Amino acid sequence: MSANKKTSHKPALPAGRLKSVKPSGKKEESFFELVHEVARQIPKGRVTSYGAIAAALGTKLSARMVGWAMNGAHRVKPKVPAHRVVNRNGMLTGKFHFATPTQMENLLKKEGIKVKDDKIVDFEKLFWNPAEESGF
Repeated sequence: MSANKKTSHKPALPAGRLKSVKPSGKKEESFFELVHEVARQIPKGRVTSYGAIAAALGTKLSARMVGWAMNGAHRVKPKVPAHRVVNRNGMLTGKFHFATPTQMENLLKKEGIKVKDDKIVDFEKLFWNPAEESGF
């Protein structure tokens, strides 16, 4: 290489996609960890959708990935209230990922949420939008 030729030092990834390290030494949260953090903020007696969580995290086309995160939420500490996350129509589409097919509905009912035919009654009224009502 000649002495007159300039070299460019481009990062391997765009600056916004580089992993950051927190003062604790832990790397930036994974998508699943961020999903769980949003779900923990859903107030008792309210529900949200997979798509609303995805949109709040800036990835509105990732509703299915939010579903995958909720699928494994029972193994996460602190607890994640996965029963409060439903599909965009208020249907309990994740109910088969609980210990029993009725557990999701039972947990919602304990919080005063009515369910009829696997669908949240008054879904629009109970809907919690994390993009508007949380710090995300």
